[in-house]
Amino acid sequence: MYSILTIFIILLVIKLITELWLDGLNRKEVLNNAHSVPDAFREFIDPPTYDKSVAYTLAKNQLSKIETVFDATILALVILSGFLPWVYEGLANYLGHSIWAQSIILIIIGFVLGIPSLPLEWWDQFRLEVRFGFNKSTLQLWLMDKVKGLLIGLIIGYPMLCILLWIVHLPHWWIWAFIISFCFQLLMMVIYPMFIMPLFNKFEPLSEGDLRERLMALADRTGFKAKTILVMDGSKRSAHSNAFFTGFGKIRRIVLYDTLMEQLKPKELEAVLAHEIGHYKLGHVPKMIFLSGLMMLIGFWVLAKLAASTWFYVGFSFSPDSDIAIAFLLFSLISGLFTFWLSPLFNLRSRKHEFEADNFSSNALKSYKPLIDSLRKLSEKNLSNLTPHPLYSRFHYSHPTLIERERALAETPPHEVTT
Repeated sequence: MYSILTIFIILLVIKLITELWLDGLNRKEVLNNAHSVPDAFREFIDPPTYDKSVAYTLAKNQLSKIETVFDATILALVILSGFLPWVYEGLANYLGHSIWAQSIILIIIGFVLGIPSLPLEWWDQFRLEVRFGFNKSTLQLWLMDKVKGLLIGLIIGYPMLCILLWIVHLPHWWIWAFIISFCFQLLMMVIYPMFIMPLFNKFEPLSEGDLRERLMALADRTGFKAKTILVMDGSKRSAHSNAFFTGFGKIRRIVLYDTLMEQLKPKELEAVLAHEIGHYKLGHVPKMIFLSGLMMLIGFWVLAKLAASTWFYVGFSFSPDSDIAIAFLLFSLISGLFTFWLSPLFNLRSRKHEFEADNFSSNALKSYKPLIDSLRKLSEKNLSNLTPHPLYSRFHYSHPTLIERERALAETPPHEVTT
C-alpha cells in the first residue's frame, strides 16, 4: 500500500514530466517553422517581425520550463520537508486555534509561499518583457501592485476564510460553503470591475467623436444597449493590447486597452467590440459561471471528505486532531495535481465560445474580414506564437490559434444578426 506522500511524489513527477514534454513539443514545433514565414502568415507579417515573434516565443518557453521545475521543487520541499507542520504549529502556539487565528495563519503561510516566485516574476517583467519592448512598468509600480494585491486579498480573503471555517461545524457544511462561495463569486463580479480594477488602472469613457458613434451604433444594432465603452490605460504597464468583457446585467462593461485603440482601425475596433458583445449575447458568462460553480461544488465535497479523514492529516505529518484549516491548506496546494488534467476540457469549452463570438462579430459586420484583420494585427503586435503545437495549445490556450479562427470564419458565411 503506497503512502500518501509516495502518491503525492508520483503525481507531482508525472505532472512535471508532462508539462516539460509539452513545452518541448511546442519548442520543437516553433523551431520547425522558424526558418521562414509560413505561407499562411506572409500576407500580414514580415520576416524580421516573424523572427522576433519566434525569439519571444522561445524565450517565454525557456522561462516557462524554469518556472515549472522551480514550482514543482518548491511544492515538493514544502510538502516533504516538514515545513508546513513546523510553521503551522509554531504560529498556532503563538496565535491560538480560534477561527480568527486559523484564518490569519493560512494567510501568513500563503504569503510566505508566494515569496519564492517573486524573482522569476521580476525577471519576466523587467528582463524578458523589456528585451522585446513590451514592459512599460517601473519597479515602484510593480511593487505597489504587489502591495495593493496583498492588502485587497487580506481585506477580502480574511473574512471569507473566517466564514468558511465557522460553517465547517454545520451538518453538510460543504453545501453551505459552496452556496456562500458561489454567492461571493457573483458579488465579486460586481465589485471587481467597479471598485478593485480602478485601484490599478484608470478607466475613462471613450471620448466623443466618430469612433464612439460607430461603436455605440454597433452596440445598439446588436441589442447590447451600452451606456458607455471604457478605455483602460493598459500602456501604463505593458505594450500588449487586449479587450475584455466583465460584469453582468446593468453593471456589464466592455473595456478596450488604449494600446488596442492605437493599433487598430475603426472598422477593426468594431469587429473586436462585436466579438465581446457576442460573449454577452450568446450567454457565455452564465455558462462559464455555471461550470465554475459545478467545479466549486465538487471541490468542496472532496475537501469535506478529506477533512473528515485522519489519514489525510497524518499522511502529511500533521496530528490526527489537527485544525480543519490544515485541510484547506493542503487541498489548495495539491489540488493542482488533479485540475491540471482538466485543462483541455475547460479550454475546449472556452475555445468553443471564442469561435461563437467570432461568428457573431462576422454576422454583426456582415463580413469576417475586419475581425481577421484585427486578429492578425494583434498577433503581430503582441508577437504571438503563430505555430504552437496542437497538443500544447489544448492544455495552455483558452483561445483558438489564429489559423484556426481564420479557417472557422471563412467556412461560415455571415448572416443577419437578430437582436
